[in-house]
Amino acid sequence: MRIVVLAGGIGGARFLRGLLQAAPEADVTVIGNTGDDIHLFGLKVCPDLDTVMYTLGGGINEEQGWGRTDETFQVKSELAAYGVGPEWFGLGDRDFATHIVRTQMIAAGYPLSAVTEALCARWNPGVRLLPMTDDRVETHVAVEIDGEKKVIHFQEYWVKLRASVPAEAVVPVGADQAKPAPGVLEAIASADVILFPPSNPVVSVGTILAVPGIREAIADAGVPVVGLSPIIGDAPVRGMADKVLAAVGVEATAAAVASHYGSGLLDGWLVDTVDAGTVGEIEAAGIRCRAVPLLMTDTDTTAEMARQALALAEEVRA
Repeated sequence: MRIVVLAGGIGGARFLRGLLQAAPEADVTVIGNTGDDIHLFGLKVCPDLDTVMYTLGGGINEEQGWGRTDETFQVKSELAAYGVGPEWFGLGDRDFATHIVRTQMIAAGYPLSAVTEALCARWNPGVRLLPMTDDRVETHVAVEIDGEKKVIHFQEYWVKLRASVPAEAVVPVGADQAKPAPGVLEAIASADVILFPPSNPVVSVGTILAVPGIREAIADAGVPVVGLSPIIGDAPVRGMADKVLAAVGVEATAAAVASHYGSGLLDGWLVDTVDAGTVGEIEAAGIRCRAVPLLMTDTDTTAEMARQALALAEEVRA
């Protein structure tokens, strides 16, 4: 079975770990969000790609869900001593090595897709990890702080401000001019199943879909497209997805997110059992829906979520 997964950071990475347990023989291609990418200290940092790579490769800080295990922060401390920031973004010493290698390879002329393949050769994540594009895309957020309207990088909004102010708009800058990375459209065209994990529907999966050609390729693939709701009981499973959903005019409910993706793109949708009352509403909109437990408490429960998603895909196919 050839499975394509559109993945953001922590939620996408943890779902993938369950998927690999549920379908160990599957050929899995991951299209990773690069809208969260940021340049810090002269280095190109790709948080979502690295979270997938570290999680599946056994190097992730399990408690945080991001960054390296057994991490130290001596370089960050030394930079701060020189007055060099930002101090709010936590790059550890082990993590710095990844960004140094990536930046050197890009400076040498390698595209991000080739660099990602080279980095994955060390980690052996068990999937083919592709960035959504080799072009520069950065998600920016329009906010108002102390009466002043400004546009800031998504990382500043998410990490520094902890989404503490309303997001007035979310814009994937450069996405409209970007091209899918090599292999992305081919993977979608040859897939048997396409999955949207419980990643952020606006700044993770939504940013991937904003790259011209990707949404269209998925809609035209002719295979089941199944998503898992990142919203349980009208609240995000993790993080602050409700903040960015509000910015695009979408309620923080499982049904509203399904409608946001649309029946023209989505064939199946899993909601948590606490949202079972929304199944009829979602199915009336033309999306097959089932209510199953969706809390990723451990790898076994996540694997069962993945099995349920694949089972729903088979229902759609039949």
